[in-house]
Amino acid sequence: MKYVCDVCGWEYDEAEGYPEGGIAPGTKWEDVPEDFECPLCNVGKDQFSEVE
Repeated sequence: MKYVCDVCGWEYDEAEGYPEGGIAPGTKWEDVPEDFECPLCNVGKDQFSEVE
């Protein structure tokens, strides 16, 4: 699954994770810490939407 930031369009891909932010490849979105912030615009996890 992929999740995209509603504000700036940055995409989180579960398969790729976000190693630069300490999130390993294969990490499910629900397992990403609740205090996660978009690396580009700093909005919270609640500002992301699931994409196909």
